[in-house]
Amino acid sequence: MRLSARVDYALRATAELAAAAAKAVPASAVPASAVRAGAAAGRTRPVTAEQIARAQEIPPKFLESILLQLRRGGIVHAQRGPEGGYWLARPAGEISLAEVIRVIDGPLAHVRGQRPEQLGYQGAARALQDVWIALRASEREILELVTIADVAGGTLPGRVNELAADPKAWS
Repeated sequence: MRLSARVDYALRATAELAAAAAKAVPASAVPASAVRAGAAAGRTRPVTAEQIARAQEIPPKFLESILLQLRRGGIVHAQRGPEGGYWLARPAGEISLAEVIRVIDGPLAHVRGQRPEQLGYQGAARALQDVWIALRASEREILELVTIADVAGGTLPGRVNELAADPKAWS
């Protein structure tokens, strides 16, 4: 499985936003403009792209375009201005890694730019289609199971910990 730098940075940025949301501030500390823009009481102040870029060592200009994609995809909200920044559009526990990946790079599995079910293998290679579909199902199982909250909190689901604990998984 190959993940683009855009996906890697998007996942890291959303985890950073989730960590910021976990440090919720009282309603009195949330700027009125942020509340009008959709930041509810109990959420942090919007996090600037600069703060995210610095915390995750992401090139700032690259991050800006990724955050724009995440906003268009409904993963984050944004507010401009001196009190502006970004925050998650929904609770981090409701946003799967798969959803972020799809917003940034599209469907999870492609072979030569096509979805596995659209391939037409012939003869001895016919079974490859089933392999690609099984691979996509396996990826989907993990990526839809793990949420941004899991990553930000460092508490991955048991199945993920079990797979990652296998020494063969690391080589």
